[in-house]
Amino acid sequence: MPKNKPAKGLIRKMTVKDIDQVFQWRNHIDVRRFMFTQEKITLDEHRNWFERVSQDSRRHLLIFEDDGIPSGSVNFNQLDTISIADWGFYLATDAKKGVGRKLGLTALDYAFDELDLRKVCGKALAFNDRSIKFHRNLGFKQEGVLREQHFDGKKFHDVVCFGLLAQEWNRHNREGL
Repeated sequence: MPKNKPAKGLIRKMTVKDIDQVFQWRNHIDVRRFMFTQEKITLDEHRNWFERVSQDSRRHLLIFEDDGIPSGSVNFNQLDTISIADWGFYLATDAKKGVGRKLGLTALDYAFDELDLRKVCGKALAFNDRSIKFHRNLGFKQEGVLREQHFDGKKFHDVVCFGLLAQEWNRHNREGL
């Protein structure tokens, strides 16, 4: 008997109206401690980033909504012309349990169906067990470890690299993930 598919949320393009909320999420210690850039940023830096990146057709800045409430940020950065993108994401710090999985399912549907990507790549700092488990639970395959690749200002950390192909995602979706 197939598993019930989990409920999904809504993905929409990030707008200027989302900047303050995303800024608060991004600067929260529980979010930034797992980011490659862990320093607090200013609102001006954040606005400048949004203005610059939103003009790049290879970048897709998105908001995930759960029951109509903005609950996370997702971005896809297309690397080349053969439909491969890196992705990044984070949740609102007050997101309820299960929202992360909904964000992942909804964002990957968007990546493969709307953006017509062939592959989505993810990276996680090796100490970020939740992100590593998250990628694996969504069907990503570990493709390697970049040893001592990231320096956080105090020490070097390994980076775990993941990949998910469109055909793998379609198979997982049909099997009810």
